[in-house]
Amino acid sequence: MLKIGLLGAGRIGRVHAQAISEHPKSVLAAVSDAVPKAAESLAGEYQAETRSSEDIIADASIDAVLIATPTDTHSDLIEAATRAGKAVLCEKPVDLDLNRAIACQTNASETGQPVMVGFNRRFDPNFSALKASFEAGEIGKAELLSITSFDPAPPPISYVKVSGGLFRDMMIHDFDMANYLMGQLPTVISAVGTSVVDPEIGQAGDYDTAVVTMTYADGRVAAIKNSRRAVYGYDQRVELLGSKGLLQAHNILENSVVKSTVDGVVGAKPTYFFLERYMTAYRTEWGAFVDAVQAGSDMPVTLEDGVAALAMAEAATRSARSGMPVMLSDVLKPVAK
Repeated sequence: MLKIGLLGAGRIGRVHAQAISEHPKSVLAAVSDAVPKAAESLAGEYQAETRSSEDIIADASIDAVLIATPTDTHSDLIEAATRAGKAVLCEKPVDLDLNRAIACQTNASETGQPVMVGFNRRFDPNFSALKASFEAGEIGKAELLSITSFDPAPPPISYVKVSGGLFRDMMIHDFDMANYLMGQLPTVISAVGTSVVDPEIGQAGDYDTAVVTMTYADGRVAAIKNSRRAVYGYDQRVELLGSKGLLQAHNILENSVVKSTVDGVVGAKPTYFFLERYMTAYRTEWGAFVDAVQAGSDMPVTLEDGVAALAMAEAATRSARSGMPVMLSDVLKPVAK
């Protein structure tokens, strides 16, 4: 039984607390949060202690920590926890700054402690099944990947201002999904971003609508579409065209009933947001982390994966601002010196 410290008791922290408590090989031992009442409330639900992050990390009886704090704290907490000999699962992104994320990857690797980045969508059963079918050769060689990710409504402006921008905050999941499915990084990234949903998002220097295209060394192409508003629900689709066929992962609907009448054919809307859509993925992600820790095996999603997705987000940001394609190798050059 792994004893777990949860750093962060916000919305995503609550999701992880549920996954930790439901797993037969892990127990939520302690919770911390910058807002004491939030930590106390969540800890009380699971009979855990309320402690500071520093105390949790320093406690030798706690085997691993799950970091669900604001992004600007991630790198520091990863380094502190790994130095203390703990396994770590950290929410995305590793950091808002690529140079800092690279340094964190280097520092954490020197401790030898396992670190997993929370790209939970890899563990969604539909996307996993699509990946398995592709790897089994059912559609031949991949040629064109299309990823659609639309939120039902934009976040508060207060969140937008500290999020790091749409590419780092929202599309980073899709960058990782592209890497997961295509098996390598693209060479060139081109992005277009606008603010047509909420003018305040544009005034805050961010985008609410964006399209990114990526080309690979072997000529394959991937396209990602993001929007902060889809009034019909949480739109999450993947389509992979190969030399021998097509694989598609459709939306999860509120129900499977389809009404067919003289007036037309009507079905249910997609589930409303990520809590409904991806709870199974969060549970599976946590199970994969526990299995890797107990087996001493490699993490299924690594800090290297986190840095790669962040580099792609940086390239997309530069491209959207300049109106020009960006070589991914150019983004990585400054940190490689």
